[in-house]
Amino acid sequence: MINKKYLKLNDVRAYVIAFQLSNYVWDVVAKWDWFVKKSFGSQFTRAVDSISANIAEGFFRYFKKEKVQFYRYNFGSIGESLDWNEKAKRRGLLTNEQYNHIFQELQKLPQEVHHLIRFTNEKLSK
Repeated sequence: MINKKYLKLNDVRAYVIAFQLSNYVWDVVAKWDWFVKKSFGSQFTRAVDSISANIAEGFFRYFKKEKVQFYRYNFGSIGESLDWNEKAKRRGLLTNEQYNHIFQELQKLPQEVHHLIRFTNEKLSK
């Protein structure tokens, strides 16, 4: 009998990076004052949160084309998150360390999402 190992969501590197990043951004934004959290922080966290959420939603879709569609949404969310990160730096809301960490993690994601799309296209038949 052949033991098949099925891929789990936490085995997907793009998801792990995005999930950890979303929690990091949440922890940073949670410390901001009310006005900044409400007007700026909610949009920043929503953009970053949507990256792992789209990977998760695509992962649990049945058809390959649906999966890939959700994975591709991430390129827009990554770009939006980069924009919010730049604005947060410019407005003095992030330390250099926080900004650099967020920037570096976001820079990893396009390649990881491309790998996920390629893997999905190669391994799934429908």
